[in-house]
Amino acid sequence: MSKLPDSQGFATRAIHYGYDPLDYDGALNPPVFLTSTYAFDKSDTGSERFAGNADGYVYSRVGNPTVSILEKRLAALEEGEAAMATSSGVGALTAVIWTLLKAGDEIIADQMLYGCTFGLLEHHISRFGISVQFADLTDPANLKTAIGSRTRMVITETPSNPNMRIVDIAAIGEICHKFDALLVVDNTYCTPYLQRPLSLGADIVTHSATKYLGGHGDLIAGAVIASKDMIDQFRFVGIKELNGACISAFDAFLILRGLKTLNLRMDRHCETAHRLAHALEGHPGVARVYYPGLDSHPQKAVAARQMRAMGGMIALELKGGMAAGRAFLDGVQLATRAVSLGDAETLVQHPASMTHSTYNPEERARHGLTDGLVRISVGLETYDDLQADLVGALDRMVRG
Repeated sequence: MSKLPDSQGFATRAIHYGYDPLDYDGALNPPVFLTSTYAFDKSDTGSERFAGNADGYVYSRVGNPTVSILEKRLAALEEGEAAMATSSGVGALTAVIWTLLKAGDEIIADQMLYGCTFGLLEHHISRFGISVQFADLTDPANLKTAIGSRTRMVITETPSNPNMRIVDIAAIGEICHKFDALLVVDNTYCTPYLQRPLSLGADIVTHSATKYLGGHGDLIAGAVIASKDMIDQFRFVGIKELNGACISAFDAFLILRGLKTLNLRMDRHCETAHRLAHALEGHPGVARVYYPGLDSHPQKAVAARQMRAMGGMIALELKGGMAAGRAFLDGVQLATRAVSLGDAETLVQHPASMTHSTYNPEERARHGLTDGLVRISVGLETYDDLQADLVGALDRMVRG
């Protein structure tokens, strides 16, 4: 069962790939290897492993049997050569950047990113001599204008966090490769069930596995999927010697558990979000709903071309700005006021004062992040209950 033919479906690979119970005394679930170090049968074995001339484990910062199963499975689901699991999504991204870039190099990033990614690129990375340009990558022409001989990497999310902008991965990837720049796509919102950026032209895929991959709000983790050569560099340079952001075996075990139901959960998230987006679009307190499945979304056609379904995230532009956003959050009763996303519970948050507070007011205005924007991570609750809660909160907000 550890090797499955390419014809096997997504759910089959998510449940079985990379693990054969008969290799572990028949244990249906992979064992959790709670060990920091590994013994060698003789000194030559250790020397060969440290030199990279022999397979095997030496220290759990760079490899662990439970983690290895997860990495093989993630690579199979993303249709990549190899994967590396990390302790967080930020750990995954920094392992990529620190390994591949040096002083004098340039990154071009989409203008709307997860707040901590933006914080890293806008406020911190320049101290290492790496420059960053932000551009609206929903229009590939903007990348053509910005990219140059110093550009080594282009970073984007699609859909973007929090306002659901869609970037055409194939078009952006084609431009990147003409300039020998690497395209990094954060696929957290979609997961490989809805979108596989590597098959569309990306070079590297990152995830906050905290979100949908784990799916239960009980772990922090990240992942990178790329060619085997790059993953080896990220592991033995980025993690081993630069940021140390290794994942624990137990968190790897929990993500493996989450993957078994990923397709079922994503189908439910998507179905409920689609219905809610349409139900909320005409509410008098809502100026605009951002959801790729709506006819009003400017990149709906691109989303339909590269995504299996439109995802479980919705953003609302509320009439009334910051005050309206806070009133809506305070008015929900079933949904939970919390950051993060991809959990069984519906989570609502106000990006300008929470996840994207790393953008100052001028940056928020420049990048299109308004004070009236709220983000909804649609959970797995009964649709009627969730619809009543969100519409009720909007009704109370309008009444004041």
